[in-house]
Amino acid sequence: MATYKELLQQQEALALQIEEARKSEIANAVAQVRKLINDFGLSERDVFGTSRKTGGTRAGGKVAPKYRDPATGQTWTGRGKAPKWIDGKDRTKYLIA
Repeated sequence: MATYKELLQQQEALALQIEEARKSEIANAVAQVRKLINDFGLSERDVFGTSRKTGGTRAGGKVAPKYRDPATGQTWTGRGKAPKWIDGKDRTKYLIA
């Protein structure tokens, strides 16, 4: 039976082999992907569906108002904290048709 120190040395050697194999396989995979992209003339949009620079969704986009206060004309989208004019009231009468 191997000693604790011998097993630790084997573990360290195995970890190095694993990392080398991983790097080699990643390099091969990247080379294959690049070849396929070049062979078929694919773009980033073809591969990922949307441009990765702009992303698929936009955060913070404008949302149409859902409620209107008839007295002041103020509107609210229904997101975030409710304004005082609608807070605690039946919202159906404030819906924008």
